[in-house]
Amino acid sequence: MTTAASSVILGWGRSAVLPVGGTFAQLAPHQIAAPVLLAILQRYGIARAAVDTVIAGNALGAGGNPARMVALAAGLPDSVAALSVDTQCCASLDAVTLAHGLICAGNADIVIAGGVEAWSRAPIRQHRPRQVDAAAIPYDSPAFAPDPARDPDMLLAAARHALRAGITRTAQEAWSVSAHARAVAAQLRLQQEIVAIDGADHDSYPRLLQARHLARMPVASVSDDEGVDLAIRQAHAVSRIAISPRADGAAFVVIASAAAARKWGLTPQFAWRASVAVGALPETPMLAAIDASAALLRRSGQTMADMWTVELHDAFAAQALAYCAALQLPADRLNRSGGGLSRGHPIGASGAVSLVQLLADMQHAAPSGALGLAAIAAAGGIGAAALVARC
Repeated sequence: MTTAASSVILGWGRSAVLPVGGTFAQLAPHQIAAPVLLAILQRYGIARAAVDTVIAGNALGAGGNPARMVALAAGLPDSVAALSVDTQCCASLDAVTLAHGLICAGNADIVIAGGVEAWSRAPIRQHRPRQVDAAAIPYDSPAFAPDPARDPDMLLAAARHALRAGITRTAQEAWSVSAHARAVAAQLRLQQEIVAIDGADHDSYPRLLQARHLARMPVASVSDDEGVDLAIRQAHAVSRIAISPRADGAAFVVIASAAAARKWGLTPQFAWRASVAVGALPETPMLAAIDASAALLRRSGQTMADMWTVELHDAFAAQALAYCAALQLPADRLNRSGGGLSRGHPIGASGAVSLVQLLADMQHAAPSGALGLAAIAAAGGIGAAALVARC
């Protein structure tokens, strides 16, 4: 956990968030991320020579050092250090927290931190066979807890919680309709933070949903709670429209010490106030964002009432509804521009995308000194949250 206010945010940006198999389908992670880095540096007048370190979250790259690939592809000096982070969905927000830690420790002055996911180009996964003559075993997702009973499928975990918390399919889909409507309404403004790559200059998922769209949405998961009537479980099922879809994308911020900003003649846009990473119950991974946000508020001495806005990467509509209920947050102060449900989910980049969205929304309308909170949860029951203040 970190609380020092000695870091400032100098700039930010992101790519469009696009469907797997879409415009970014042939691009490797560094080919999506490098244009974003270069555009941020140019937009905010930051010299490449000023950058000490690149930290990049990435969840599906299967090893290597994506951050180093990004730094070199962006033409940063060979001397720039590079660190890759894999805490799955939390990776890119954790990357920014790590950047702040490097700055506070005196190990860096200006860091570019965030994340990138080229889900379309994710390696084909296989477990090595244990016997010489056996075949490799393909798999889609690794284990996130050593006890299989504590490592449920993410969709099933969401459906179980929706049932137990009384969050109906109707309520989930109503949130989804609202999220998409907010994103559509904000589309022109959102393009200001998006770096166009191969002509892609806007998120392609947001759309105005009608009743006919909802009626044909397939159910993705139904709770398996024993002793509960099937009709009741189906009434609380998670449909496809209530899930943040698979996506490619990248997002980064430039974070620095106040002294480095002065040295290079750069204008701080936001102050980094606090951040936290926590562990929570693996059985209900999407609720870890609640735990992280609550810990952050305790750590910073703030309350939700102090927040001008909150940006949660809502992988599920049920997650957003649970978050608002647990933290007593009015729904109109969460995800003003639609959130992850309407954008899509580029796993290793999603936390940074949420942070960039928070910064852009606050720069657009928040008064000086206003506070904003970004949060995300990840498989295995881990959560991350960050608190910023507008300069």
